[in-house]
Amino acid sequence: MPVTVAAVGENTPGERRSAITPEIVKKLRAAGVRVVLPPGYGASTWYTAADFGDVEWRDDAITDADVVLCVRPPDEAALRRMKPGALLIGMLQPHGGDAGIRAMADGKLGSFSLELLPRTTRAQAMDVLSSQAGMAGYKSVLIGAELCDKFFPMLTTAAGTVRPSRVLVIGAGVAGLQAIATAKRLGAQVEGFDVRPETREQIESLGAKFLDLGVSAAGEGGYARELTSEERAEQQRRLGEQLKRMDVVVCTAAVPGRAAPRIITAGMVEGMKAGSVIVDMAAETGGNCELTEPGSTVEKHGVRIAGPLNLPSSGAIHASEMYARNLFNFLSLMLDDSGELKLDWDDELVAKSCLTFDGEIRHEPTRNRLNGAS
Repeated sequence: MPVTVAAVGENTPGERRSAITPEIVKKLRAAGVRVVLPPGYGASTWYTAADFGDVEWRDDAITDADVVLCVRPPDEAALRRMKPGALLIGMLQPHGGDAGIRAMADGKLGSFSLELLPRTTRAQAMDVLSSQAGMAGYKSVLIGAELCDKFFPMLTTAAGTVRPSRVLVIGAGVAGLQAIATAKRLGAQVEGFDVRPETREQIESLGAKFLDLGVSAAGEGGYARELTSEERAEQQRRLGEQLKRMDVVVCTAAVPGRAAPRIITAGMVEGMKAGSVIVDMAAETGGNCELTEPGSTVEKHGVRIAGPLNLPSSGAIHASEMYARNLFNFLSLMLDDSGELKLDWDDELVAKSCLTFDGEIRHEPTRNRLNGAS
């Protein structure tokens, strides 16, 4: 029997991305894999049934699937319809969504959350966080440009010279670097800030200026550690002075599994120029700005503050193409040459991405959190 791979319809409001694209269907079929999709799948990403080609269409595509691919975690009803032993691969929110994680364990599903993927060179082709952050960083700058009442580039006109807008990007991870690159392409005068000093070279390689506030918070795994109260106070004092010069500020700072660090206070916003803009990419986890309202654009002290949610979904076509490739590359670790499923628990990419398997919660921090909550 060939392995059956299915996709579940996304139920999160506003989610437009697809976990399986026509390109990936061709690759799965070439590997001898059967593909089953629910009717209408991919319509929000502008795919038609004809685009997908050789797939089966069925209302409950996941019931007999060996592997289910998703963008967001399926709801509990969908999880209960999956057969015991089936594999679920996607962004499964291991730091939250506890009821769903329990349902995965109770249903004896093998779930693999790609947010847990070790961030190694070998894992880059499967790194969903990076691929989706790139789209988010790009879109955040476009939002800032739309809200800003100025040109981004310097212009020489018959009415005189128009000075370029000043853009500050806070956080120089994948999203921040993409935001810097996008703002530069639009012609703005760009500065980048990160508490990890090793990001200076990356920021400057994109043609931006590194904003050095004299605070270092280099952490493990490429993420920043949390600042001490003294470090945070000094950072905020110096940052507040710099914000007064900026026309657009894009915030991208995040700490996995925790609320977004508060970097811009209400007092800093009050000190900014009237007409300036803040785009807070961290809105989904509380925001880097104290005045951010997730899902809304508000005006406070003459500053427009945007708190967009699910930015990758706003670029659904390319975001889906990258995401589906990430999933396919990860699934390929589990398919042998004959197209059969074979899990190699000695492979750290498989072992460390496993959330639940055979009735157990395998990810230790998640298991400890749920046991403490019970």
